[in-house]
Amino acid sequence: MIIFRIRELIEAKAARDGRKITMQDVSDETGVNRTSLAKMANPKYRHSTTTATIEILCDYFDCDIVDLMVYKSDKRTEVVVRNKKPRKVKEQNPVPES
Repeated sequence: MIIFRIRELIEAKAARDGRKITMQDVSDETGVNRTSLAKMANPKYRHSTTTATIEILCDYFDCDIVDLMVYKSDKRTEVVVRNKKPRKVKEQNPVPES
């Protein structure tokens, strides 16, 4: 599971800037929807986002991707992947050479 570290980054930026920063402030300054930010901050939603949003947030927080999001193993995901049947791949006819 991917976990976004939005809250930690807000706290760090607030400390650096010497001011309180809210999700609404981040939304107003980045253009990222506040609801999306809140869903990213709560791992239970398993929110997905675009690479453009990730780039905007990295620019805003002045951080690398690894600072914004981390991967944590999720046993349920591993079980689902393990139990998934392999897809059958159609064999393609080779193109005859002239």
